[in-house]
Amino acid sequence: MKLFVKQLNADAQEGTGATEATETTATTNNLVEEATAIVETQPVVEETLATAHDDFDWSVDKRNVATYSKEEKEKYDSVYENTFVKIEDGEILNGDVVGLTKTDAVINIGFKSDGLISLNEFRDLPSLKIGDSVEVMVVEKEDRNGSLNLSRKSARIFRAWEKIMEIHKTGEVVKGLVTSKTKGGLIVDVFGMETFLPGSQIDVKPVTDYDQFVGKTMEFKVVKINETIKNAVVSHKALIESDIEAQRAEIMGKLEKGQVLEGTVKNITDFGAFMDLGGLDGLLYITDISWGRISHPSEVLKLEQKINVVVLDFDDDKKRISLGLKQLTPHPWDVLPENLAEGTIVKGKVVNIEDYGAFLEIQPGVEGLVHVSEITWANTPINAKEFFKLNDEHEAKVVTLDKENRKMSLSIKQMTDDPWSAIETKYPEQSKHKGLVKNITPYGVFVELETGIGGMIHISDLSWLKRLNHPSDYTKVGEEIDIIVLSIDKENRKLQLGHKQLEEDPWAALQETFAIGSIHEGLVIRKDDKGALVQLPYGLEGFAPNRHTFKEDGKQIQADETVPVMVIEFDGNEKRIVVSHTRIWEQAKAEEVEAEKKEAKVQAEKTKKAVKAVQAKVEKATLGDLGALADIKAKLEGDENEEAK
Repeated sequence: MKLFVKQLNADAQEGTGATEATETTATTNNLVEEATAIVETQPVVEETLATAHDDFDWSVDKRNVATYSKEEKEKYDSVYENTFVKIEDGEILNGDVVGLTKTDAVINIGFKSDGLISLNEFRDLPSLKIGDSVEVMVVEKEDRNGSLNLSRKSARIFRAWEKIMEIHKTGEVVKGLVTSKTKGGLIVDVFGMETFLPGSQIDVKPVTDYDQFVGKTMEFKVVKINETIKNAVVSHKALIESDIEAQRAEIMGKLEKGQVLEGTVKNITDFGAFMDLGGLDGLLYITDISWGRISHPSEVLKLEQKINVVVLDFDDDKKRISLGLKQLTPHPWDVLPENLAEGTIVKGKVVNIEDYGAFLEIQPGVEGLVHVSEITWANTPINAKEFFKLNDEHEAKVVTLDKENRKMSLSIKQMTDDPWSAIETKYPEQSKHKGLVKNITPYGVFVELETGIGGMIHISDLSWLKRLNHPSDYTKVGEEIDIIVLSIDKENRKLQLGHKQLEEDPWAALQETFAIGSIHEGLVIRKDDKGALVQLPYGLEGFAPNRHTFKEDGKQIQADETVPVMVIEFDGNEKRIVVSHTRIWEQAKAEEVEAEKKEAKVQAEKTKKAVKAVQAKVEKATLGDLGALADIKAKLEGDENEEAK
């Protein structure tokens, strides 16, 4: 109970403050009496021991025995509390540097205690000294150690963020220090706050070396902010584009078609080159670079090369400018040499090849067409893509020249005399020659006798004996072959050639050898549902219809099998032989049956003669004779029945 009373006494003294001792004592006594009454009503659990100074009056100043009235105490308390600055966490205010250590600065903000800030936050103020005023942020009024936690960096970032948000709204240009390189770009210090500069926003040109910008102070525009995480993105490219846009507007306002400008080759592509006209880009198409044909702009232009170009067209809305380079010089067709005329021999380079011919460039911008019909005097088909190769040079004769429409036709074959003019003398009919196989088609072989002269051997004129499915079964392209001129068509420049006619027709001499009914050994070359193709002696081939391919055992002859065959048809005019394997064994069987018939007939004749002889000797038949005669008669009847069968 004494402990409880003591606590109440202390609480009462603390709650009333500095009052007079008598009043405090009276109040305390009253509280003690009330507490005693309360305690006495409660059951006593255990006895509490009395301790020293339980009745000590804490409100009395024992040193000078001074007492204060309630009004005086409130006044002095107010004066004391007003000596401290009221602050809140996150508040920004100015503080004075009151001390410096090796690692920290001691800052007084008028609070009941000073705060420490690491000197790392003052690296931008190397001349910091005692007495300087700095702006700081209250991070915590009292941290876990009971100390005041201040930060100059946080204050700078807060102020910087306020400025950055304002600048983002107004679009002003700010300066920043590139402090370091990071993934995808650079870190820029703007007003003491780190911002991100993407690599794509450094310059209008692609940048690969970011290190060259570290440590540089540059101008930027704030292009994007994130208020949630307090992050900002800046751009240097936006400033450049703004300047370029202003220059573009100025240049576009002065542009005229036909105007000549100086430009720098900025980029080269397959379809042309982009020119920098001093802040404005224009496109120089590959077709407008040179009057002659070029396969790539790099054949004429180089990067960073400065050239004069002419404005061909422009679009104010789309900011597009079409430029020309070749237009600065006269068109080559307008300045053709006077000695260039029809019949002139010229030399040109192959610049384009089509199915119908090739284009030769006589001089840059001046081309002539060599049609396939003007390549050779021969009337055989020719492929221009096989005859010509790009960039090869050829001499040709100018056949037609149309300067007004800028067209020219050329001829290579007219560089030599027409060989067909004396064809009857050099290659008369029935004359024999050697030729080169130039082409093979399903219906014949094209043979060249000399350049410009050739003819065709029909597939039927290749061999007397072989039936060919395709001429390539007999000869190949590039092989030499003997021919005979069968006929000449000078008007259409055609020769009909033959090969088998170099020998006599063997079919007339083989008619007796392969007479109908003759039997020969043959190799089955091919077998199908229609029949079998059989290789016969002397290089001939015979055909056995399907019904003539059966063997005696009911099976059919097969490919690669050697079997005897009988000639059942021979046509020398149609060059056809029909053979049969079945006919051989069928005929042998028929001959065997015929032989049996003849043998039975002979035996019957002999029996008849024997009977007549017996009848002549015996005039009167006995019973035994009648029996013998009956046997003979039965035998004769049996022979006759067998013969009938």
